[in-house]
Amino acid sequence: MKTVGVLALQGDFEAHAGAFARAGARAAEVRTVEQLEAVDALVIPGGESTTMLKLMSYYGLFEPLKAFAAAKPVFGTCAGAILLAGEVLNPPQASLNVLDMTIERNAYGRQLASHVARLRGHALDGDAELEAVFIRAPIIRRVGDSGKILATHNGDPVLVDFGRHLVATFHPELTQDSRVHKLFLRKVEAR
Repeated sequence: MKTVGVLALQGDFEAHAGAFARAGARAAEVRTVEQLEAVDALVIPGGESTTMLKLMSYYGLFEPLKAFAAAKPVFGTCAGAILLAGEVLNPPQASLNVLDMTIERNAYGRQLASHVARLRGHALDGDAELEAVFIRAPIIRRVGDSGKILATHNGDPVLVDFGRHLVATFHPELTQDSRVHKLFLRKVEAR
């Protein structure tokens, strides 16, 4: 069984570890380069992207994370999606520049605009609606040719497949529905 690392610098990393356990996978918290090198895939969780950038730099993880993403599957949720994007707006900021995607930070508004939506017509297993928790969520403004949109909310992409990588602007780890995590696990097992 392969191990999925969960970047555990800041944010909701414990919820992701629990979601992968429910999906039948082994998860490990990643805080060091050595721990990163020991996992087969990685989740960059939600949190605060600028804080995560500072912590990546402080712990010497920025360049190792870029190298990891060049070779292995990475799943970014909310702030994690921001950190994987090639272009970040509102305001512009640095990122790992892994995916051909433009994303706007906090695009739905302040904390009070956080909400739960039911996504229909998604490209996941089963016909059931997908519950999506948006917390100070970004909006994906552009998806390059390498991305396949799997789900939308109000016409905007919220779940996008980039080959070995996956991004969600919502928090699938905060629900009991494990379809998004299982989708990522299929990518991991296929490598």
